[in-house]
Amino acid sequence: MDRLTALGMFVAAAEQGNFSRAAEQLGTTPSSLTKAVAQLEEGLGAKLFERTTRRMSLTEAGHIYLEGARQALMQLQLAGEGVEQLQHELRGSLRITAPPSFAPAFLNAVCCRFLREHRHVHLEVDLSDTYVDLVDGGYDLALRDGPTDLPGVIAQPLVENRITLCASPAYLAERGGDVTLDNYQQYDWLILRHPLLNRHFWWVSRGGERIRLNQPAPRLASDNYDFLLACLLDGQGLQFIPQWSAAPYLASGELVEVMPEYWREPSGFGPMVYVLYLTHRRNTRKVKVFIEYLKEHWRENQFASPGGEPGAQSA
Repeated sequence: MDRLTALGMFVAAAEQGNFSRAAEQLGTTPSSLTKAVAQLEEGLGAKLFERTTRRMSLTEAGHIYLEGARQALMQLQLAGEGVEQLQHELRGSLRITAPPSFAPAFLNAVCCRFLREHRHVHLEVDLSDTYVDLVDGGYDLALRDGPTDLPGVIAQPLVENRITLCASPAYLAERGGDVTLDNYQQYDWLILRHPLLNRHFWWVSRGGERIRLNQPAPRLASDNYDFLLACLLDGQGLQFIPQWSAAPYLASGELVEVMPEYWREPSGFGPMVYVLYLTHRRNTRKVKVFIEYLKEHWRENQFASPGGEPGAQSA
């Protein structure tokens, strides 16, 4: 077995903390992985793992070797990508992580267009609300609307995170009357529960004036945004949602804005949606092209993408 393959197997075993899980991830067998690690240990004259029947952990030598192995594999990958960029067509793979709510709002359309126009690129898109580290997860890009102050990560603003109040036309027709700051608590409310969001009040603004609104008792509350959005479209009540999510439904008439002169402040999610990538990826052509597709999507859909060069904000 060549040394490069063995290094990849060692890194996978260290990151998974288990030979069986690492072998499954790599599409090989635990015995092949064990053999690869044994070869490395023999060549180094040092044990890389302490193994018992219950657990497996890196030795001191293993920790040192893991850092070097990661750097070596990363440099080889970057060198390969540099060669790819000499070719006219994009090639290789691109791994992306994003919240599930981004998919129907814009990521589906962007990824499908990217795949149609770049036949030799393979996309892997993981949709999860769980925070994922770009390095440990092996991701090229992350899309997030939460905190972005991460070491070694460039956070480029993509689109404003403006929050608007929406309802279906059918719900408003059934309930009748105009929603105002005086009567809003009389309506049915769909409310997202999230650790970053206040459960007691909202701040809304109009022409520079900030107004504090007490949250009404929800008719429906959930920690899943997509579930609430489906219920909103079904006509179950009112909901504050980001404009980037509301846009296609406002365009189709499935939703309408309520009290459009008021905007809710984005609270813990922050004022922007960001695309994040590691500093050593800033000149990778696949990354740059995909980011441009994201920006083009918002321009074509009349969303103003924030200005600034790639890497306008870095942590």
